[in-house]
Amino acid sequence: MAAPCCKAPGFWIRGTNKHLGDLFTLISKRFCSTATASKPLSAQSLAERLRAQKQEQKQQKLEVPANPVQRRVQELVRYTQQLQRVHPNVLAKALTRGILYQDTSIVVINKPYGLPVHGGPGVQLCINEVLPILAKMLHGYKAEPLHLCHRLDKETTGVMVLAWEKEMAHQIQELFRTRQVVKKYWAITVRVPMPSAGVVDIPIIEKEVKGQQHHHKMTLAPTYRMDNGKMVKVPSSRNAHIAVTQYQVFSSTLSSALVELQPITGIKHQLRVHLSFGLDCPILGDHKYSDWNRLAPQKLSAGILKKLGLEQSKARHIPLHLHARQLVLPALGSRKEELNLVCKVPRFFARTVRRLGLEMPSQDQSRDNQTGQPEAQ
Repeated sequence: MAAPCCKAPGFWIRGTNKHLGDLFTLISKRFCSTATASKPLSAQSLAERLRAQKQEQKQQKLEVPANPVQRRVQELVRYTQQLQRVHPNVLAKALTRGILYQDTSIVVINKPYGLPVHGGPGVQLCINEVLPILAKMLHGYKAEPLHLCHRLDKETTGVMVLAWEKEMAHQIQELFRTRQVVKKYWAITVRVPMPSAGVVDIPIIEKEVKGQQHHHKMTLAPTYRMDNGKMVKVPSSRNAHIAVTQYQVFSSTLSSALVELQPITGIKHQLRVHLSFGLDCPILGDHKYSDWNRLAPQKLSAGILKKLGLEQSKARHIPLHLHARQLVLPALGSRKEELNLVCKVPRFFARTVRRLGLEMPSQDQSRDNQTGQPEAQ
């Protein structure tokens, strides 16, 4: 029997047995598939392929895990990561749908969870990056980029103010710096603050945490300490910042609470530090400040885990439950009245409130009996 032969660029194969025949078939298929892939696709073929891929992705999304814990994890991931890996145009479009208020000077958006305001190492997408696109969507292709007036942490949701002109942005930044803007946040805490309302007035300082996970954290720098039952004044550090937070418990159970926070000052991570280290009630989902010595998923009680439908090993998926609920801007420029901006909580926050058996405050209480002001619906 004549030996099979295959001639291809760079290859000569001859043989008489089955193994070489199989090798011949394999190489032939490879060259055929390569040649096919190199052919340009028609518009119809490309459209059909894209439709098939979209349908496949849709089917994957519809698959619901049988395990209830896995279902809960999938739910949390869907709520909190849906805008973190999208095209800038998609994010800008989503921000337009969440606009709370706009006029000729400012635009107020509902900041989504998990999106940093500024870029940095490892940041794929940030709010600042899409401001030129957002401006064009609102005012046409000749619109100048919007400007940031303040910032929120990556994990914080809620009211965020942007300005059309740089001068207006500087004026609003000055209002924040001089503490003329009323800011109110909602948070779900692990454990219940005692007393149910009060003021935390403890300076904050950034310190180095040594150990296996070397990192830096903000922490308390109290001006007094107890010494043999007596109150002793501690010399203040020049690096410490004055930090004052007013708080009020709206609703509580034995193991959790819904709390309104009003920061009088604006120090980095102030609310998280005052709640965790000052009141011993860390915010749910705060995996950084729940433990001073390490960076690890938050330790939760069996009761909270049961209500959330999670196991401790999956606690790392719980998002930070801190929401910028309300901003009150004083009269500025052509606007002669103060502006009360209110934003509803995100879906994952509202669902956690229900799961934990907490209650949302009434509209009158949450809006401080102010009427005639814009509110996000």
